Amino acid sequence: MDKQLILTAAEERLAGLIWREAPLTSPELVTLAENELDWKKSTTYTVLKKLCDKGVFKNEHAMVSTILEQETFIKQQSYRYVDDAFGGSLPRFIATVIGGRKISPEQAEELKRLIEQHEEADSDG
Repeated sequence: MDKQLILTAAEERLAGLIWREAPLTSPELVTLAENELDWKKSTTYTVLKKLCDKGVFKNEHAMVSTILEQETFIKQQSYRYVDDAFGGSLPRFIATVIGGRKISPEQAEELKRLIEQHEEADSDG
């Protein structure tokens, strides 16, 4: 998915329900949205159609299923946030998140392991 996927607050709320419960029938989704979001049937179908148009879900033969996994969506949003707010700088992002708080030795080791796993290979070859 090359283009930036941006969901409205309403789309994110319904997407959360779908990711949690999918696959499910559209009538089941209507009931779920009514119970958990206090939405009318028409609102649910309108927002669902927008999510389907954006390529997040599909609704075929009254069966709602996932096209874009929630983890992939979150990853895309995280990249966009780091790019927009921190100029793409992971060190600036991490420094801001830590914000002067102390982290445990276990957390520090975990961060070191993650960095090593994702570190680019030396170009010396």
